[in-house]
Parts: sequence; C-alpha cells; structure tokens
Amino acid sequence: MEDYTPEFLDDESDLYEHHSFDVEKGQNPLRIDKYLMNFVENATRSKIQAAAKNGSIFVNGIAVKSNYKVKPFDKIRVLFTHPPHENLLVGEDIPLDIVYEDDDLLVVNKPAGMVVHPGHGNYSGTLINALIYRFENLPNNSSERPGLVHRIDKDTSGLLVVAKTEEAMTHLSLQFAEKTSEREYVAIVWGNLDEEEGTVEGSIGRHPKNRLQNTVFLGDEADKGKPAVTHYKVLERLGYVTLLSCKLETGRTHQIRVHMKHIGHTLFNDERYGGEKVLKGTTFTKYKQFVDNCFKVLPRQALHAKTLGFVHPRTEKFMSFNTPIPSDMEQCIEKWRAYSKHQGAE
Repeated sequence: MEDYTPEFLDDESDLYEHHSFDVEKGQNPLRIDKYLMNFVENATRSKIQAAAKNGSIFVNGIAVKSNYKVKPFDKIRVLFTHPPHENLLVGEDIPLDIVYEDDDLLVVNKPAGMVVHPGHGNYSGTLINALIYRFENLPNNSSERPGLVHRIDKDTSGLLVVAKTEEAMTHLSLQFAEKTSEREYVAIVWGNLDEEEGTVEGSIGRHPKNRLQNTVFLGDEADKGKPAVTHYKVLERLGYVTLLSCKLETGRTHQIRVHMKHIGHTLFNDERYGGEKVLKGTTFTKYKQFVDNCFKVLPRQALHAKTLGFVHPRTEKFMSFNTPIPSDMEQCIEKWRAYSKHQGAE
C-alpha cells in the first residue's frame, strides 16, 4: 500500500488507480482493511487504515473508512493523487549476467532476489531498471514493459530472453504464446514422487481467498483460471525431497509452484505456498535442525530456470541456452544427498 497522501480525497477525479478488485460472490462480510491485507502485496494494516482515513479507498464509487464490511460483488478501487511508481521507470546501473547478446535480443541469467519488473513494493533494483540503463528504445510488450517477452518470479533464478527490437518482440512473444519455446526448470520438492515422470494439467487462477497465491481450478470451475500444463521428470530421489526437471507447455504465474503443490509436492522453502515448513520426514529434533540449515543455505523457493530455447527472430535458427544450477541450490542438494545416503546406510 502506498504512503497515503496528506490531502483528503473526496472524489475520483484526477486520481490514479493503484489497485482494483471485484469481490467474489461467496465472500463473507469482512472489514476492508483485513480484506486488502490478503490482496495487496507488502501492505501493512496501518498503511491501509491511513489510506482509508484519507479517502483513498473507494467501494462502488464511494470513499469508505477502514471498518467498512466488504460484501459480494463490491467493486473496490484504491486511488492516489500520484501515478503508480511502476509507471515511472528509471534506469539503474545494476550488474547483469548476460549469457548472449546480438542486435535483436539478449539472454540474461537472472539471480534469485531480483524482481523482473517494477511493481507494488519493488520500484527499483529490477531487471527492467538495469535494461533501460543499458539500452535505449527497447520495445514495449503488451503490458508496456520494455523488452520483456516473459518473466520469472523474484526468488526464482535463471534464464530470460529480452527483445531489443519491435520485430524481435513480436516474433518471440508469438513463440511463447504458441508454446513453441522450450523452457526447463530444475526444482527441489517435498516428498518422494510415486512415478518417475508425469504431467500436471489444471487451470491456474487467483486463489479466491488469498490473492497473493494462485491455485488450480478443475472441472466445472476450470474457466476460473487459464489452462496450464507442466511435465515433470525425477532427476534424483533424496529421501524426503526429490530433485525434478519441469518442462513448461504454458507460462502461467507461479505455474510450477502451484502445480507441484496441487499434486502434494510443494516446492522446498516456497514460503508463499507453505513449503517453508517441514512437510515430510521425521519428528526428531536433529532432523528439524538439518532442514532449518537447508533453509538457511537456500533462503528462497528451490526453483531455477535452467534451459531456454527459441527460434531466432532474424536468422530463423533454433537457439538453446543452458545455465548451471546456482550455488545456493547446489549446496542444498548436496546436503540432502549426504543426509539420504546416511539414512540409507543405517
């Protein structure tokens, strides 16, 4: 939630929309400050209450106080006198690991912890800030984000392709839309999978009760999300966790994280989806200490975009890029490898 404006906002003219939500039909009455806590990333309740006090929160066109009870079908808008920070792009001299570059595109190996594009709570230090510092006139994608063909989550490491020309943007975006690009991720998940390989299919959409999460919708509810397909293959069984290769057919937000949780194998240390708890294993204190040490070594979800393949927009040749598993994830794998061998020897 933005820092609130000092003047009182008594109507919606000359204001900029920062958030908007349509309340689901099954919503129970809930104070709006509590409701928005579930829906606005990095918001504190005090900031939400301050915004309401200054008349920045509108329901069905009327400014409301923080004790307003949200009802089904309410239309909530959070408005401020300044445009969203993500619209104010500033170049920043941030080091980038550029794996490949030519006149049409570049391939970047993004570190974990770097946000791809500015958004709520992350207005600087992003990949886009680094890109616009280095390159002039990057083409905008459909969301007005310079150079971006696709994205990966903040705490996921790995490969991204960036377009440098309008032609490259159009050509590459089409490949991702038509599922002809190739993307393979490596993940550590909780539990020992029954099969050596498999496919998860299920539409992915916003979680009805926690907007910061996505979830799988099946059957009659499938139209609440967008179709998503993930193919997985076991690379190594490590006792209470498994190392997987995941290939994406589609590119939905949090796709691997949501699909793996859906089949009962949440990503290791994925805090947003509950993977930061001990989900498999023994009740021994020593084991809990071991897992905590693994969390310290890998303080993020265990997911790395390892390979990326696409047809070059100018040469029409297929290009494939591969990047090693980063050291934090490798150290975590080594710890589990040693632990599982020790368990097997007992």
